[in-house]
Amino acid sequence: MVQSQDPGSSGREHAMGARQIYMALRDQILGGVYETGSHLPSSRSLANELGVSRTTVTVAYEQLAVEGFIEIRQGARPRVASSLLEQSPSSARLKRAAPVRLSDYGGRLRASPPWPDYLPNALKIDFRYGDLAPSDFPALIWKRAMNAAMAQRPVRLAYDDPRGSRRLRQALQSYLWRARTLSCDLDQIIIVSGSQQGLDLCARLMLDPVDRFVIEDPCYRMARQVFASTGASPVSVAVDEGGMKTELLKGVAARLAYVTPSHQFPLGGVMPIARRHQLLEWARRNDAYVIEDDYDSEYRYDINPVPPLHKLEDRGSVIYLGTISKTLSPMLRIGYLVVPPELQDVFATAKQLLDRHSPVAEQQALALLIESGAYESHVRRVRRLNGERRETLLNALRHRFGDRIAIEGADAGLHVVVWFKELSRSLEAPLIGNARRSGVGIHSISPLYDCETGEGRADQVGLVMGYSALSIQQIEKGVRILLEAVEQVKGEFSETDGRDSGLARGDD
Repeated sequence: MVQSQDPGSSGREHAMGARQIYMALRDQILGGVYETGSHLPSSRSLANELGVSRTTVTVAYEQLAVEGFIEIRQGARPRVASSLLEQSPSSARLKRAAPVRLSDYGGRLRASPPWPDYLPNALKIDFRYGDLAPSDFPALIWKRAMNAAMAQRPVRLAYDDPRGSRRLRQALQSYLWRARTLSCDLDQIIIVSGSQQGLDLCARLMLDPVDRFVIEDPCYRMARQVFASTGASPVSVAVDEGGMKTELLKGVAARLAYVTPSHQFPLGGVMPIARRHQLLEWARRNDAYVIEDDYDSEYRYDINPVPPLHKLEDRGSVIYLGTISKTLSPMLRIGYLVVPPELQDVFATAKQLLDRHSPVAEQQALALLIESGAYESHVRRVRRLNGERRETLLNALRHRFGDRIAIEGADAGLHVVVWFKELSRSLEAPLIGNARRSGVGIHSISPLYDCETGEGRADQVGLVMGYSALSIQQIEKGVRILLEAVEQVKGEFSETDGRDSGLARGDD
């Protein structure tokens, strides 16, 4: 008899579908309930037993026969196929005896640090960087743009250009000139599924396991990992208020350098013109490429827009990377690369092999927004909203903590870095735990540093605090709870010996 999958009801009390019957019988055969050569109930008797039509049972039996679980003969009850290997009741559930064999790439990924949980959590307030407020999304104009895109019936349903929609690339070509004074040919633009895919394409095409790559320290963690996943070795270069300290590149040989020159992530420095020229000269000498990640250039508050690194060079050594994840939504997965002319064909081929092309309807909708001016209007609106959130966070931090903290990276972007002068780095975990128990998510800067060098890292608690997903009230309440968590940590550890307490001394 086939047992119902719902323990609260029997097979007689509700009808089962053919799929359910098939799965139940398959599991019972694999589990040894029906042994090799044994007979199953006739289709008529099983249909009566389960309260379903005979046709439903016949469909389930036919599927089992097609897959080789049973044998069916006219005028006879079905029986378990004699060719089916006998298994113990638990054998179908046994794990692999041998260790899982992965490629070198898979092994490197398995050895990498675990990623944070991105599933919805119970936190009332989360200062996680990268999230946006749902209320900021232009739902109405996006819906209209998507409807308009879907209403444009294509001549045929076919795979599109792997470089991306021509219409979107034309719109971006004009937008980049208006917003970033960046000039390029249409075929230099490659539409990618978010900036992360853009980085992955660069890693695949530029790096071999014997190579090295230059990267900021601290840096965007997923950039470090995607380049390291190729087997190439990182060369971490410290940053200061002027971004990457390019003078440290002297004598360094590498295939590429990854930088965020317009707003260093996470510390917020802007690379001055002298360092930009120094970086480009290093690339020229090493026949290397520079990946310029312009991830949040739309958000400038106390500084003027900074021209991209791409504008300064004419040798074709800069690959420019942009995204709409910080302006519209990270859920849309639309980004773009501007690659040197000699690389545009190979990038298009790599994109085609990776996923053919990015979703077309979303590309057409974004093109419509850019063409109509709605996109730039939206950017101005969210820049104002995030400017208000930023000001609220800065005022709340200064009011609650005064000169006990130092704040970096507040002139642009969607986050700030906060250093707690009184708390040594060893107290980061207790502080984060205390805050989470009070419903507030805070996030350490430590994972963004090269754990092997440890250079340039202050021995203080450092937090990356995003604010673009929070309301004014949540920001103010979250900072108040953060102060309570800090005081709690200080109280817990001040009872220990001063040398081990984790409290920074005034003369450190």
